[in-house]
Amino acid sequence: MDKFFTYNDIRLHYEDCGEGHPILLLHGWGCNTTTFNAIRPFLEARFRVLTVDFAGFGKSDEPHQVWGVEEYTRSVEALAKHEGVENPILIGHSFGGRVSIVYASRQKVQKIMLVDAAGVKPKRSLTYYRKVYTFKLLKKLLPIVVGKTRAEKIIEQRRAKAGSSDYSQASPMMRAILSKVVNEDLCHLMPKIAAPTLLFWGENDTATPLSDAKKMEKLIPDAGLVTVAGAGHYAFLENTPLFLRVAESFLSKEMKK
Repeated sequence: MDKFFTYNDIRLHYEDCGEGHPILLLHGWGCNTTTFNAIRPFLEARFRVLTVDFAGFGKSDEPHQVWGVEEYTRSVEALAKHEGVENPILIGHSFGGRVSIVYASRQKVQKIMLVDAAGVKPKRSLTYYRKVYTFKLLKKLLPIVVGKTRAEKIIEQRRAKAGSSDYSQASPMMRAILSKVVNEDLCHLMPKIAAPTLLFWGENDTATPLSDAKKMEKLIPDAGLVTVAGAGHYAFLENTPLFLRVAESFLSKEMKK
């Protein structure tokens, strides 16, 4: 069932289906509720499943200000309170994993599945920082050399060529938000997660590499890792049968009988 909830004057869309112990499905950056279509029928037959469109994605409004992971987490916490959801199971993919980590570090949750989740700040090379600071210098000098209008076109072309597809396809507000959230390191919160946590990870994930999962496994007190051979950043879609078998085993005690 499609539902809408207003948080800080922002209209958020979510779907609420099934009965039983509540699950919050939290998607990755650039995705929406439809990303989970392959696994939802299985879950909705056994749980109450709330699938959320984060602000700025799907049918939800964009934030009016530059949000970080904290603001996104607060919006999900507010939604859970609005729906009377207590002690939920969290399933977070990629960016949804970030929100799951913050949520679980301070709220009571039953269990967590982190799927190719973000949250470990990537290691940057000297080449990366050289490109960043060269680009910043270019933004300052180009308007002086070629004029503001021409400079904006050149900068946009360079940004589209050098930036990620997530960045180039985003609106100005969502670009600013992406720039903020990708640099947030959540490792300090992981030891505060008390709930049993299962990490489901693609062996060949380049967006959030397997080394991130291994670090999370060490930092989260009660965590285990399932590595999916040959899979990338969408391991739960690349090997859905395996994901569902793992979910069925991990969540068996909470399933509706």
